Amino acid sequence: MLAPWTAGLAFADKAGELPNAIKPEAALKRLMEGNMRYAANTPNQRDFSAGRAALAKSQYPIAAILSCADSRVSPELAFDQNPGDLFVMRVAGNVMSPNLLASLEYGVKILGTPLVMVLGHTNCGAVSAAISVLEDNAVLPGHLPGLISSIKPAVAAAQKSGADNLLNNAIIENVRLQVEELKKSSPIVGEFYAGKKIDIVGGVYDLRTGKIALI
Repeated sequence: MLAPWTAGLAFADKAGELPNAIKPEAALKRLMEGNMRYAANTPNQRDFSAGRAALAKSQYPIAAILSCADSRVSPELAFDQNPGDLFVMRVAGNVMSPNLLASLEYGVKILGTPLVMVLGHTNCGAVSAAISVLEDNAVLPGHLPGLISSIKPAVAAAQKSGADNLLNNAIIENVRLQVEELKKSSPIVGEFYAGKKIDIVGGVYDLRTGKIALI
């Protein structure tokens, strides 16, 4: 069943021969250096058409990114990376779900990504909605209540901390919550993390400055 997905690829445990067979800390360093270039408005100049033929055959991303779906957040731009460098999953509130976990498992096990990052951002509407539900009993339409339920624990943790800015603190707590969930997720991502084959980190993108702070 997996043959069409894995053609031309190698599993992560064969690392050492692949372009993305680098240590997690090296991948993180590359991302953060790229973000510094992006925030300073000095991105690398590149021709996006140059590598298309090679990318059609295979992909070797250096990181899997669980990002918010907010249109103002673009991980490839924010980290100043080329097509094929990042395996990106996006959902409002950057929260885990079974399908997203399956995608991360694919990135880790099949594509050999050495790093997983949960990327939140300032002024997150999904986290703000969770605060409204908890504090003002707001009623959300459609399937939003199911999404927001995954964020409520982070808001509750932020409320207990007594921080001055509840939204900012809840955004950070939400990233931390998703990171911790990933670290213990089974059967693949958590095991790869426990075996030190990958690292799992969190970050918050500042919409105003473009800078990403690790948390």
